[in-house]
Amino acid sequence: MSRRGRTTAAVAAVLTAGAAAAAVFVAGLPEGEAGAQPESDLPAATADIRKETLVDKESHNGSLGYGDPVAVATRLNGTVTSLAAHGSTVKRGKPLYALDNDPVVLLYGKLPAYRNLSSGVEGADVLQFEKNLWALGYRGFTVDDEYTSATAGAVEDWQDDLGLPETGTVELGRVVYQPAAVRVDSVTAGKGDAAQPGTEILRVAGVRQVATVELEVDDQRLARKGAKVDVTLPDGKTVTGRIAGIVSTIETAENPSEEDRTVLTLTISFDKAPSGLDDAGVTVDFTSSQRENVLTVPVSALLALSEGGYGLQVVDGTTTRIVAVETGLFADGRVEVSGTGLTEGMKVGVPE
Repeated sequence: MSRRGRTTAAVAAVLTAGAAAAAVFVAGLPEGEAGAQPESDLPAATADIRKETLVDKESHNGSLGYGDPVAVATRLNGTVTSLAAHGSTVKRGKPLYALDNDPVVLLYGKLPAYRNLSSGVEGADVLQFEKNLWALGYRGFTVDDEYTSATAGAVEDWQDDLGLPETGTVELGRVVYQPAAVRVDSVTAGKGDAAQPGTEILRVAGVRQVATVELEVDDQRLARKGAKVDVTLPDGKTVTGRIAGIVSTIETAENPSEEDRTVLTLTISFDKAPSGLDDAGVTVDFTSSQRENVLTVPVSALLALSEGGYGLQVVDGTTTRIVAVETGLFADGRVEVSGTGLTEGMKVGVPE
């Protein structure tokens, strides 16, 4: 049961038990009013009214990993002669794999390669490639969306360093674009395998560990990009994270009598990534509501008033009185309250 479920159940139980007590406390009062009571036995237990920040957290299970892996398929023909090792990190300009002993390298960018690049070609893909070429230290050309003879000259130098034929043309399939450095999640091809366009070679993921959580669409209020969360690791330690990505998908029901299910998949990045833990289960605490500097009492202090609503048995020296209250946020066994004359430090009865 989630924390919200436990809190709701607790409130229901407390108010049911408190109704009888409240009827005694308010007997003889004009309807809708609460005030001073005759001197009577003091409650067996009391609690202080506190001023504090009340935070309602909801917990969900998640998993620790490196995010969803992305398949890398070749656009070339050849024999697989080398592969980046499983679990290794590949950065810009470094080979992911090689066909016929010619490397296929990683470059950074969001636009996938879709054509050969050669003199006279223009477009966003040219700009993306030239940014990478410049970042790798090659010069003598202008970084723009035009592939000129100067670009071709720099490409020849790059090809020479890679041990490729110095054609000045970037053939389709020679580079693979990813937004940043990648971690090799799995290797699906083997050395000596024959490859052709469309053959999957390996799968890659991000280099930083993330937590992944699936939420029902009813919990969409928790899915706020950039929101802070607390992640409890298998060893009991808690680290801070933030919601970095939200993806909504529809899962088709297998049974025609059932409805399709909408799932929110949250990716949570860490301020300081945990180390030594791969594919571990974690617990993620989301803050669903927060109220700062409010008066609070234990939930068990609430009394159901005979005229409706809730009240507190305020202890004043040797006497008690019932004060009607408005309730706010419930969290961690306490409830936000407001009412006439209530102040921090007052004592209230807690029914047994």
